[in-house]
Amino acid sequence: MLFLVSVHTKGTDRVNLSIGRLDYIIEPIDALAQLNVFPDTITKTKKVEEIYPTYPDLVYEYKIAAIGKLSPIEFDFNAKVKRYIDIYATERREQVSQILGLAQLYFPLFEDMLDKYHLPLELKYLAVVESALNPLAVSKSGAVGLWQFKINSARMFNLSVNSYVDERMDPLKSTEAACQYLQYLYKIFNNWHLALAAYNTGPGPVRNAIQRANGETNFWKIYDYLPEAAQNYVPAFIAAAYIMNNAPSHHIDPIRPIIEYSQIDTVMVSKPMSFAAISKELGLPIEIIRFMNPTFRRDYIPELGKPIVLWLPANKIEKFIRQEQIIYNTRIEKVSYQEIIANSGNTEGKLKLQYSVKAGDYLHKIAIVHGCTIDDLLVWNPISDENLNVGEFLTIWVDKKSYQKLVQENLNDSLKSRARSQ
Repeated sequence: MLFLVSVHTKGTDRVNLSIGRLDYIIEPIDALAQLNVFPDTITKTKKVEEIYPTYPDLVYEYKIAAIGKLSPIEFDFNAKVKRYIDIYATERREQVSQILGLAQLYFPLFEDMLDKYHLPLELKYLAVVESALNPLAVSKSGAVGLWQFKINSARMFNLSVNSYVDERMDPLKSTEAACQYLQYLYKIFNNWHLALAAYNTGPGPVRNAIQRANGETNFWKIYDYLPEAAQNYVPAFIAAAYIMNNAPSHHIDPIRPIIEYSQIDTVMVSKPMSFAAISKELGLPIEIIRFMNPTFRRDYIPELGKPIVLWLPANKIEKFIRQEQIIYNTRIEKVSYQEIIANSGNTEGKLKLQYSVKAGDYLHKIAIVHGCTIDDLLVWNPISDENLNVGEFLTIWVDKKSYQKLVQENLNDSLKSRARSQ
């Protein structure tokens, strides 16, 4: 996974950087914003350059060394780390505000699990790099959750993934899996920087880098032999630890999510139930239920043959126990295929665009790219795979976010084509 971000700081040119496993930074926060997780908003009153305090390198070095004094992980400061401090403190300061708020929910959970496995507590900052502390985060390469597991890696750690449940999004289970993996990697390399690099790229490329560097095991000395994403992973981790400990120095305040760790509790459920029924009986917005239980992909807790943990606000637990049977007995409406077909072509809240058919296109591919179904395409256009012609224009309706993304991608493609022609 590759996270590309454009960075602009005082006195420097605009450059492209990559951080670790991520190929996003805004998207995961946007996913949470759609659930109204952050009730507060940020008001921009000044340009970033005007409110961004700058410090001599010696100050950064001193503050990072202070973190390292209390950790078995080495916290070094150099120009590579400084670049990522600039990312968090300038370009991504709004996202850092939200991450600081989410940390109040997830860091206590991370610390409990890291302590259970006798791992450095500072590893909690790894999830900042991985997912921006968003359990709903999904990368372009298919990695999911706070700790960004791909489906095959998830199965190595017995995380269930099916049409209804994705335990990669379970904060507790995914954190335990990450701890097990980090513990394993440290046993291989006996060096935390190398273990972190291996978390990003796998043990093989790290071993290869060590071999190419004639057996050297210092991360900074094998840096040039590592894949680019792994090169940037450790500097990004150190910068994340710095900004999470020194945000006030950069005038970055936390935006608190709708609920915090001290306000949550759990109950065990043993039968199928819908989030809609829970919401109705508890008088609880369904967004809160989704936010606290990201494991369940369809607002529905299925029959798994064993009790399942349901996270709720602590002040709703007693009411849930009183209403539990009513919630269980609430009829769960399942949408039939005929109803799906009948609703095909719905354009409410969507924007219209014209798509030019390219060589190799077919209906499934077009539908997947545009977040719709073949039935939608057939309602909007009198077409079939057989009479799809290159250069033909199709009418497609997409949501606002997808529209902006597709327009930008088309613009980038046009610019690249123009550059090649010149």
